[in-house]
Amino acid sequence: MKEAAEYLGISYWLINQLVRRKQIPCSKVGGKFLFRIQVLDEYLNRKEKESIKY
Repeated sequence: MKEAAEYLGISYWLINQLVRRKQIPCSKVGGKFLFRIQVLDEYLNRKEKESIKY
């Protein structure tokens, strides 16, 4: 989660909350949460599009 938070430019606390709320896709493997870079990019694109709607 630390690397994903750094990649997105957000805090570890926030990515932890997004995972707990199931708002960001990830896989749990051996007690660790794993994120694909492509999925993180898609998440950012989706959030950008949502911000334009309002």
